Amino acid sequence: MCVKFLCYVLRANWCKGTEKERAEENGQYKTKGRGKKIHSLLADSLESEMEGLYTEGPNIHELNTEIGDLLLQIHKMTTGLGLRIKQKVVRTASILCMLQLLILLAIFLYVSFYYSFMPSAIFVTPVHFHYRTLSDSVCSFPVANFSLLTNWQKQVMTPGQPYQITLDLEMPESPTNMELGMFLVKMSCYSHEGQTVHASMQTTMLHYRSYLLQTLETLMLLPLMLMGVIEQKQHVPVELYSSYVDSSYKPTVGAIIEIHSQQVQIYKAQLYIYAHFRGIRYVLYHFPFTSAVVGVVSNFMFLSGIILIGCVQDSSSWPHLHFGKLNNPRETREDILEDIYQGERNKRSEENCTGTKTRLLDPSEIRSSDIMDSGSDKREETFFDTEVKEMVKTNYLEDLHD
Repeated sequence: MCVKFLCYVLRANWCKGTEKERAEENGQYKTKGRGKKIHSLLADSLESEMEGLYTEGPNIHELNTEIGDLLLQIHKMTTGLGLRIKQKVVRTASILCMLQLLILLAIFLYVSFYYSFMPSAIFVTPVHFHYRTLSDSVCSFPVANFSLLTNWQKQVMTPGQPYQITLDLEMPESPTNMELGMFLVKMSCYSHEGQTVHASMQTTMLHYRSYLLQTLETLMLLPLMLMGVIEQKQHVPVELYSSYVDSSYKPTVGAIIEIHSQQVQIYKAQLYIYAHFRGIRYVLYHFPFTSAVVGVVSNFMFLSGIILIGCVQDSSSWPHLHFGKLNNPRETREDILEDIYQGERNKRSEENCTGTKTRLLDPSEIRSSDIMDSGSDKREETFFDTEVKEMVKTNYLEDLHD
């Protein structure tokens, strides 16, 4: 606006100079009264131009305010969008971490339940026989005493769980064992106090094979026998218990096996304990993958239900912690800052509008200081608007950060 005003002043001076030059060249220099008339015409034209400029001033200010409002709205929208995106990312990350924690906890619970509920399916221990001397020339039957505890002093057999106990005897096909016939095997289980809890006796013998069958087998397997790959022996299984159930009051910690024959010949003996699972243990042992999936999913749903119930109860007991405390103060501060900015903007617009109603000066009375004052006022107005916007922006970002 100041530039336009300077252009009009220069134009008026230039027009006045040209008129004087033309008058001097043509010898028709106009009188002093006519010069005053031209001066009044120029003043009227400048006054009309100045009125146009002052009427355009409020329009330009309104345009600046509209642009400022638009930029402020765009800033609020972008800031709010960034805040919502940040909240979504944080919420998604927290949900993923919670799901991962719940899955790991569900797996841990299932594994803990499996190893605490499922006993050992098979237990194998060697049986070493020895003789006790009854007199100078008489020995007792072969006897073996062994423990039914693990290395961590834990019971092998779980109370209430049925077990099958089998003794495997590795015996040579010697004439003595063939002539021995049937012999008796006795097993006695005892507790911590040394009391006999249960006893079982079973008879057994070598499998019969005729002389011709033994001869043909020896001829067929002679090379392997000469190399020591196979031997002439038999594995004789003796089922001592078909369904042994241990007692929780007097748990079994060891057993004694005695063979009632002094002429029996044995290479090696091993005791096998097989667990016969029933019900849930049968499903867990024979269908491990399916039971693992069902167990983990069940634990996950159970933990998720507990967390959801806790969250619902928390939100119903303390509603102001989730709604009133976080949302209302922030909206109130934003409204206060918006009202302050709107009031300052209206005040500046009123001052600009009152400035248009002042008396228009004569072009001859306008000085350069007045032009500089008007320019400085516009710069101060622009600087003030900039400061107000920066203040509003800073306070808004601080509120978002809080």
